[in-house]
Amino acid sequence: MFELGDPELEALGRVVRKGQAFRYYEPSECAAFEQSFAEYLGVPHVLLCSSGTAALVASLIGLGIGPGDEVIVPAVTYMATATSVLSAGAIPVIVDVDTSLTLDPSALERAIGPRTRAVMPVHMWGLSADMGAILRIAKDRNLLVLEDVCQAAGGAYQGKMLGSLGHAGAFSFNHFKNITAGEGGAVSTSDPGVFERMRCAVDCCNYFWNGTTNGFRGFASNSSRASEFEGAILRAQLQRLPNWLKVMREHKARVLAETEDCLRSAPVHSPHDECATNIVFQFETAVAASRFAAKTEGPVVSETGRHLYTRWAPVLEKRGAHHPLLDPFLLPANEGCRKDYTVDMCARSIDIASRSVLCAMNPFRTEKEISELIARLRGAAKS
Repeated sequence: MFELGDPELEALGRVVRKGQAFRYYEPSECAAFEQSFAEYLGVPHVLLCSSGTAALVASLIGLGIGPGDEVIVPAVTYMATATSVLSAGAIPVIVDVDTSLTLDPSALERAIGPRTRAVMPVHMWGLSADMGAILRIAKDRNLLVLEDVCQAAGGAYQGKMLGSLGHAGAFSFNHFKNITAGEGGAVSTSDPGVFERMRCAVDCCNYFWNGTTNGFRGFASNSSRASEFEGAILRAQLQRLPNWLKVMREHKARVLAETEDCLRSAPVHSPHDECATNIVFQFETAVAASRFAAKTEGPVVSETGRHLYTRWAPVLEKRGAHHPLLDPFLLPANEGCRKDYTVDMCARSIDIASRSVLCAMNPFRTEKEISELIARLRGAAKS
């Protein structure tokens, strides 16, 4: 989260003064955000929901993913990328990232099997995945592409907004994201049929009550609709996002320019379009990365946290549902899917992550504070 302030307070005041926090009363804050965000992304369809995880699940359901399907996910991402596949009844296949800390296209191509139905590139830490290569492979191999944009709202790849390149996109608006309502999520797509299924997945009660005009038959789901409070806050946050990203891109460019003689940064697939919420520095060894982080005293962390597949206990331990008859790992339809996970199966990803150090950007740093940050980074590198 970057800031909640007067614009968000005014937005919440609108909801309170209206006296209706339920999204289906007009005028709707949620509907207004969905329209604005769709225009921002350049897609015809956006729908708010309760979380990024709910958005991932709804997107997979919208794409028709289910038992019998494999979905390829990168080894470096938050657990929800993989567990959402299980929630849809399918099986996640974990593959390596490259030094960009996003899905390695060559690893993707090698991992495609007869059951592979989709791939989920993750735009990790605000950095876009190699969508050109991924989309080419997906087209050649007839794969669906679901972009996990939970950590990269506002980013783009070669001029096209993240969440608009694949068959669907999923966003998170929880506390740690580029724009936030505390919690929240959204789905995006250009396919009206996919969107109908997403709508039903997010709020099947409303879907059945209001019906549809295209003959699509709905289904029961665990509703995950958003409230007017979330919609109102996100409308205010979205208006502020472009300037936040502009400032962070300028700051990141300056930091990189003034440390390039002593630090090596990770490759970036679309440098002018990425969110610039983080700089990733990379070292020859994990020990060097750890020593560097310890010397910086503040803005840098050396660990990927819970974003490495070795921390995904429900997946590695094959605890896919609350009841064995619903567990995707035990479903007869998934018998032929690949489910052999080991903690060292993506050793290259573990190595890359261990040698990578994150430096978080913030749009409210002054030029003086950026100078101080650069001095700390250079001092840590030289020591």
